[in-house]
Amino acid sequence: MTYPRCRSNYRNYQSRRVCQFILVAKKLKIKSPSLYNRISNLEDLKNKISLYGWKQLEEKMLLSIVGESGYEAIKCMAYAFYDYATENKGIFEAMLWYNKYMIEEGNQVTHNTFDILFKILRKQNLSDETINHFIRTLRVFLEGYVLLVNHQAFGHPLSIQKSFDFSLNILINGVKNMEGK
Repeated sequence: MTYPRCRSNYRNYQSRRVCQFILVAKKLKIKSPSLYNRISNLEDLKNKISLYGWKQLEEKMLLSIVGESGYEAIKCMAYAFYDYATENKGIFEAMLWYNKYMIEEGNQVTHNTFDILFKILRKQNLSDETINHFIRTLRVFLEGYVLLVNHQAFGHPLSIQKSFDFSLNILINGVKNMEGK
């Protein structure tokens, strides 16, 4: 690609970002200069939406486990995740694609949730390594499954909710087999 073409592509990219920012301001019924006083750029907006989503999700997951323990608490957290992410598709998308580990606040929000999962699972006689693998696997399952649901990517007539329940039970039964090892 030639230098002039690179510059042209960059300008087009920057123009799209400015236009997106202006569209956001219009959607929020805020004058774009006023929006710039609150948010420095489109990346900052994505970051704020992501943090907002993770904080809301954390609260919903914590409320879901009140009075629960063990694997039942894990299931409650998974269902809270599923419900939140399918009811807030746009926020969920921002949560997925923004690197929450780049800033301390984002790292802290997700760390709290993972810490709670870790504490619940530690009481199940699982090794720390097994717990970390399970949390990673659960995260991949939840984020991936909900992403497919939100994009209507399941074409089979089977109940999506029953498939979710089935998959979650497989994960939990699998980690139960690791107890004491």
